[in-house]
Amino acid sequence: MSESERQVMDAARPGPRSGELRVGVLAYPGCFASEIFGVPDLLTMAGHVAGPDVPGYQVSVLSPRSRVLASGGVRLDVRPLREVDVLVVPGFEVPGANLTARLAGFGPEVAAIRAQAAAGGAVVSLCVGAFLLAEAGLLDGRRATTSWLYADELAARCPRAEVRPEHLVVTDTGVTTTAAFSAMYDFALDLIRRHSGTAVARSTARLALVDDARSSQTPYVDARLLPQAGREFSQRVMRRLDQNLTERYDLAALADAFRVSSRTLLRRFAEETGHSPLAHLQASRVRRARHLLESTDRTVAAVAAAVGYQDPGTFAALFARHTGHRPNAYRAAFRRTGAEDGRDGRG
Repeated sequence: MSESERQVMDAARPGPRSGELRVGVLAYPGCFASEIFGVPDLLTMAGHVAGPDVPGYQVSVLSPRSRVLASGGVRLDVRPLREVDVLVVPGFEVPGANLTARLAGFGPEVAAIRAQAAAGGAVVSLCVGAFLLAEAGLLDGRRATTSWLYADELAARCPRAEVRPEHLVVTDTGVTTTAAFSAMYDFALDLIRRHSGTAVARSTARLALVDDARSSQTPYVDARLLPQAGREFSQRVMRRLDQNLTERYDLAALADAFRVSSRTLLRRFAEETGHSPLAHLQASRVRRARHLLESTDRTVAAVAAAVGYQDPGTFAALFARHTGHRPNAYRAAFRRTGAEDGRDGRG
């Protein structure tokens, strides 16, 4: 389609009905194609659920560029930037890339984000799209979130932001940020709830088989996927702790095993990880407990004992602090049916 043809089609496109929400999704090179279409598709479903007599959503895929190849080489049909009520900024491919160099190539998009905010419109980032909002200066002085895998990087790049990696969706004075990938649906459901009502949001979630009761990304964090460079000493300590999950925590004995004083072990471990060996041990025990709750029929008391806790109450309190769920509630939400029940259901 030529530029002149696109302009004719845009001119012929009907304007929004009274009360209809104008949502623009910002497309740019390397953005995740699924995040370009995920929010519009759920909003379209919400419009059908609400019915023709209820103001719905007018959604456009916009870009300051005339041609855009999304992730996987998917070519996107985009429209020129226009005035919208909500601008959604998807995430992009990060692994193996120099983040600074990648962000330097998004000048037109950063300018579009700034213009949207300056005009008083809402701005939303999905996943690592938060880094584009940070480049535009929108996160300074605001609370924000992003994928737990890149939360530390965002906090380092944007020290004036209050990064909250446990949250799925954070909205602060017109700027919304979300956690990784599927959190785009948590945002979309929240938008539907505010624009079309709770009943429409709930029905849309059920129709799409989307969980509308999630509140945290903490249960999904896997510390093994976090960056490990420069942490040789702490990795050896963590390996020893992970191999002895059920043993009582003894700082002096642990320090002796590495031929350092307790004070030195704590200092070096904290310098490399930002937390204590005990905190790592507790997180590892919770991770193992999550697996057992998801994949076996063991009682909570048996799971607690399997990860080193004789008092189920102490274990349950620790588990809730780390995941936001009591053990039984976590099992109900994340149960993997048929995974290991036949082999590991004793106890």
